[in-house]
Amino acid sequence: MKPAAPTEGGKRRQGLADKDTMKGKKTRSLSEDSSGAPVEEQPKTKSTNTYRLESRNKFRDCLVRDKAQQILTGRLQQANYDGVSSPSLCASISEEILKAVKEFGFDRYKYVVSVLIVEKTDQAMIVASRCLWDVQRDNWVSAKCETETFIALALVMACYYD
Repeated sequence: MKPAAPTEGGKRRQGLADKDTMKGKKTRSLSEDSSGAPVEEQPKTKSTNTYRLESRNKFRDCLVRDKAQQILTGRLQQANYDGVSSPSLCASISEEILKAVKEFGFDRYKYVVSVLIVEKTDQAMIVASRCLWDVQRDNWVSAKCETETFIALALVMACYYD
């Protein structure tokens, strides 16, 4: 049998004959540890379906709203608006809120936390978000903190997943 024609770069493509010879052979997956020595990986265990459609610990919006409000007010009550540090402040507050929400241990939810800090300059603002939504299982909460120089808005979306 002829080997497959070489491709660009001089590498040989695997032909049908090569695939047939590999059919009955078991291969081991090897990786390297930090020292560079090969280490055999363990096969991943498969989870069985639970066929459960409801969460055992459902998302409770009142708890999350209170916690998000507490974090926002605690971090921003004495702060003044600064356009340079606001993005990093938003990121740290959203991480803190996400960590607090995960500590509640709501079962089968993924979270999206968005924090927005806007300077008060006597202008209108509209904030909108859009996603696929399961009205029966998904939920969201918002919290707001207003000071003399800015308004902060936190949005926590809990999306149910199987």
